Amino acid sequence: MNISETKATLSFSDGSAAIDMPIYNGTIGPDVIDIRKLYAQTGKFTYDPGFMSTAACNSAITYIDGDKGELRYRGYPIEQLAENCDFLDTCYLLLNGELPSAAQSKTFDATVTKHTMVHEQMQFFFRGFRRDAHPMSVLVGTVGALASFYHDSLDINDPHHREVSAIRLIGKMPTLVAMSYKYSMGQPFMYPRNDLSYSANFMRMMFGNPCEEYVVNDVLVRALDRILILHADHEQNASTSTVRLAGSSGANPFACIAAGIACLWGPAHGGANEAALTMLKEIGTVDNIPEFIAKVKDKNSGVKLMGFGHRVYKNFDPRAKLMRETCHEVLDELGLHDDPLFKLAMALEKIALEDEYFVSRKLYPNVDFYSGIVQSALGIPVSLFTGIFAMARTVGWIAQWNEMIADPEQKIGRPRQLYIGDTTRDVPAMDQR
Repeated sequence: MNISETKATLSFSDGSAAIDMPIYNGTIGPDVIDIRKLYAQTGKFTYDPGFMSTAACNSAITYIDGDKGELRYRGYPIEQLAENCDFLDTCYLLLNGELPSAAQSKTFDATVTKHTMVHEQMQFFFRGFRRDAHPMSVLVGTVGALASFYHDSLDINDPHHREVSAIRLIGKMPTLVAMSYKYSMGQPFMYPRNDLSYSANFMRMMFGNPCEEYVVNDVLVRALDRILILHADHEQNASTSTVRLAGSSGANPFACIAAGIACLWGPAHGGANEAALTMLKEIGTVDNIPEFIAKVKDKNSGVKLMGFGHRVYKNFDPRAKLMRETCHEVLDELGLHDDPLFKLAMALEKIALEDEYFVSRKLYPNVDFYSGIVQSALGIPVSLFTGIFAMARTVGWIAQWNEMIADPEQKIGRPRQLYIGDTTRDVPAMDQR
């Protein structure tokens, strides 16, 4: 972050003295105006609901250019990472700033794999939940509870403790997600196996059982791995900001990640792929698409096209093209192109890519549209979609949390407000209320 030679000058129409504010230049992206001394100098706050124009931190992890449709982890385009790296290589990159060498990759993979088991008493923790509990509520509880089992890595000021906690969280998240699924199904938990890759291990823990050997399908494992890579981090989104805000108080990493999971649970954030699949089921058949499209185009109908367009990406979601390729690979592998649901999805995709109404508005299919289809094809229930998202995003949350802890400028988060309530009032006697 470099200070610019130019400054921003804030002037007032009431005759108050103007003030100059420093401008900082990032390596790429918009410049920022430093308003930290605004209140001290003027007695005024800024007002920015949703923090649409406010940078709460500086970061070297992820860069997004929504207009150009670019997403980079540590400078590397997401397209190149998805094509040339696996998820644990991506984890190493986000945590350490560089891609691992062959030796570093082998060591990192082995370290994470050896931390995939959870404490045996966690099984009793699961039994406290109803069988029909939503997986995200289970994950909020069990991830937060990890702090009760691993007291030896809670000193956030110790770099080694932070590293151990990061490895534990990355390693144990797939196990906890799979356990939440198995518990809801009334099936026995499957222990992880150290001879399988990260994604293969998860698939086995999800769909294997003690009665027979689980057969790993490399196409399906690679599809899951790509989903994890594409969702590993996404700059200062709502859940990441939640993790940073919780972490700014000095809370332990397990509590911070649990807070992130709780935020991700919201349908406006992590539930987009679930909403897209629900929309497809509501449409029902290919024959109903024209009627549905007509309703979407009718502003008074209240019908929305889920899984298309993106708040950040104004042209196209760079992750969508990669997920589209994976989607078709999975459907081919499983022979599902004629399945009614997936046939409907592909028909809707074709219309959205060709219809002038959607093309002119840049309502292209986004990553959530395709990832919901892929996860459904893999056999993952809709209720667990956001749990898979949390599993992927855990490394991004940890990387951002680590960066925040090491930032000398970081303070406890304390947003300001524009108060619009009553002024001072006297409490009346009971008989006068």
